Amino acid sequence: MRTGLARRVLAAGLVSLVAVAGCGVRPSGVITGADPPSGRVEPTTLITLYLVTNGRLSAVTRPGGPLSQADTLSLLAAGPTAEEQAHGLTTDVPPDAGPFSVTAKPAGRLVVTLSTPASELSTLAVEQIVCTAAATAPDSPAQVTVVGAERGVGPRNCRRPPEPPG
Repeated sequence: MRTGLARRVLAAGLVSLVAVAGCGVRPSGVITGADPPSGRVEPTTLITLYLVTNGRLSAVTRPGGPLSQADTLSLLAAGPTAEEQAHGLTTDVPPDAGPFSVTAKPAGRLVVTLSTPASELSTLAVEQIVCTAAATAPDSPAQVTVVGAERGVGPRNCRRPPEPPG
């Protein structure tokens, strides 16, 4: 009786083996794929802002998607991130300075319009806006005029401090 059970188990195993072996997969040689991807890897987009440390401008880069010039300037009014604050960075641009608008003029000139009077901004705030706006201009260095409540400051060029390694 045991021999009959063993033969049935062996027969079932052989039938299964034949079924699996006959599934249509044939042996082949080594199959090579296409070449690996090549070319230049696009760098992460960096946003350059000019914040204040020890009473002087300091260039700071942040990762981020491409932003409009006005949105980049809004980051100044929003202030430094927690990590930037931990490094002693601040902003002189008041939160109510935004929203901003930026108009390109001929010959590399930009006009930044604020929601607050430009004459009420500190010198450092104006420098922050001028340098950050100039950094967003494709043909830097640009002359920037800051306008708010129909009063303007400038045109000014950014006297840029060195940019951080990025």
